Amino acid sequence: MTNVLFNERADKIRRQVLSPAGFWLYLWKELPLAAFAGLRLRSLDEGGCTVMLRGGWRTQNPFRSTYFAAQAMAAEMSTGAPAMVLVRGSEAKVSMLVTRVSGKFMKKISGPSQFTFRDIGEMADTIERAAQTGEPATFVARSIGRNTAGDVASEFEVEWGFKRRD
Repeated sequence: MTNVLFNERADKIRRQVLSPAGFWLYLWKELPLAAFAGLRLRSLDEGGCTVMLRGGWRTQNPFRSTYFAAQAMAAEMSTGAPAMVLVRGSEAKVSMLVTRVSGKFMKKISGPSQFTFRDIGEMADTIERAAQTGEPATFVARSIGRNTAGDVASEFEVEWGFKRRD
């Protein structure tokens, strides 16, 4: 499948990130806390990005449910992985930074969960606008966390700032 949103350079990075061994090495090198928590990248294409968060003792709070910070980490990764691929694939040098995070919790998660971000096209447009105009741009990415039953358990908004570097 050809990904319209990802140019050749971005698609190469996307495929590397989707490699289980490549992703595992990247996490241990760059994000060891995410590696320890057991985050796994399940999908990343023009339709969205899904990150799995294993349940268990590494991510649970004293109430035996998944700690909110572990959920926030998975939500941020579901929005950050596509942002990183798009930024690294850009013709211009673009920096990216989380500028705000908010979360809403509806149900307890006490096992594996998944966090999905779908608006990659809009994110790509924002990054391209920042790259072309040189003006900083922000994008609010929404990640939905689901429990093993498929119920929406949490929703996160991760605001990303993008800026062309000279």
